Amino acid sequence: MRTVLSYLRPLAGRMAVCFGIKLTGTLMDLALPWILAHLLDEVVPTGSRGAILFWGVAMALCALVAWLGNVVANRRASGISRDATRRIRHDLYRKVGELSSRQLDHLTIPSLISRLTTDTYHINQTLGRIQRLGVRAPLLLLGGILVTLLLDWRLSLVLLATLPFLALAIRLISARGLRRYTQVQRLLDAMVRTVRDDLTGIRVIRALGKADFECGRFRRDSEALSRSQIRADSIMAAMDPTMQLILNLGLTAVILCGAHWVSQGVTRPGSIIAFLTYFTIILNAMMSINKMFVMITQASASASRIEEVLALPTETHAASPGQTPPAETPPPHLAFSHVSFAYSNPERGHALHDLSLKLAHGQTLGIIGTTGSGKTTVIQLLQRLYPLDQGIITLDGQPLEALDEPTLRQHFGVVFQSDAFFAGTIRDNIDLGRELPTHDLELAAQTAQAEDFILATPEGYDHPVHAKAANLSGGQRQRLLIARALAAHPPILILDDASSALDYRTDAALRAAIRQNYPDTTVILIAQRVSSVRHADLILVLDHGRTAELGSHTQLLRDCPLYAQLDAIQTGDQPHETA
Repeated sequence: MRTVLSYLRPLAGRMAVCFGIKLTGTLMDLALPWILAHLLDEVVPTGSRGAILFWGVAMALCALVAWLGNVVANRRASGISRDATRRIRHDLYRKVGELSSRQLDHLTIPSLISRLTTDTYHINQTLGRIQRLGVRAPLLLLGGILVTLLLDWRLSLVLLATLPFLALAIRLISARGLRRYTQVQRLLDAMVRTVRDDLTGIRVIRALGKADFECGRFRRDSEALSRSQIRADSIMAAMDPTMQLILNLGLTAVILCGAHWVSQGVTRPGSIIAFLTYFTIILNAMMSINKMFVMITQASASASRIEEVLALPTETHAASPGQTPPAETPPPHLAFSHVSFAYSNPERGHALHDLSLKLAHGQTLGIIGTTGSGKTTVIQLLQRLYPLDQGIITLDGQPLEALDEPTLRQHFGVVFQSDAFFAGTIRDNIDLGRELPTHDLELAAQTAQAEDFILATPEGYDHPVHAKAANLSGGQRQRLLIARALAAHPPILILDDASSALDYRTDAALRAAIRQNYPDTTVILIAQRVSSVRHADLILVLDHGRTAELGSHTQLLRDCPLYAQLDAIQTGDQPHETA
């Protein structure tokens, strides 16, 4: 909670004004029963109408000031909690954008969505409640006790005897509630994950007829969350009746003792009436404090989850000890030197093992291999999305670790296997906020073989693109993604299975256009089809994370049985086995 509360420091001046207004209104609330007791015991017996009218007007003015103070302070409290939550949410969002791939894998996307929405909402509600009641409720409680002591110390002792029991009840119930609310947030993450998976894969679910299965999975997650929420709320709900029982028992004792002392002339009726009013104020204050404890308990669990993200260190990708770039003149444009990497424990096996290769400017590297052989891992390491376990990767002789983030990103144009589109126009999705010249956008679209279908639309480059490009075909989407990657003239173009939806003719035209229009761009092409990589300067064949062979198409057909087998199967030169 400490990190979250630090966001209130810049708002301390506004909060002080808010607390001052709230303090004034609360004092007026406390003055009303005292004026009533004075009126009944001192003024009314005199029979003076002027004095009665004076004190009546005083009570009305106190009530008006109390009402105005509470209204103004509550509005200011809402504004302060809004501004603090906005800063928390923006910083949390920015931090999520800076997390490394490994940190994202650990936290999971659904959990981060929950922290950005539900958890920040809990913080907002709690900050507002603390400002509205954080001064008013304790002041009403302590002020009510103090005034009752001044009115009649004997009756006050009866009230004070209930406070230790109240404190014990709050302590025990809040401790159990905090554990339950932490579990609720974890189950909420699980339900968000299920909803996200179902919405993302809705077409697959329908195609396979698994809607009932997914409904059952959602029902189980929802019921588990519901049961946990009910248990947590049930625990915290026990606080209200427990406090009411204790306080009402104290109130009963006050009435009995007060009646006895009035009959003996020890105290006066006006004091008893005022005392009962203060007792009601104290009861309401205790109930408000109880509600604050419930919200603070829930917000503490949310604050811990937010702080877990904000406190994550920025991962630095340092070169492995003892690794230095090979001394070459001139250095290669891109070089992998004995690179090894494992997503989890290296003892369980590497996703990539002892990879070494070199590429000059303008060369094309084709990467091919069976599913799970480590093809995508190569480009993730090249973009420094994960830190290396061993080895070193250099760009123009410089280790990747020596480049700052913006400089590194400017080296790459990337098309991933599953890439994102945004609601807007074709131009917006190619430019992606980079404000690139129109000529560069059109050249990229022409090279990506997308210009024909773009100009065939009535709006051309201003043709609307729906969310996730639902109004475009698979081939059109891939061509726009390639145009996006080419538009900024990147020194290195990475195509991760980016032509799988293209026919052979379009694929060949794409490769030829890239070589003609971007001759200095180094291309790294990951593909499943041998025809897509056969014209590459170098072809890397991966087998379970290891280099099976590295060479040209002709060399691999001769020296690499795995590559030769893939080529034979895809070209139809080898008969398929039948069951």
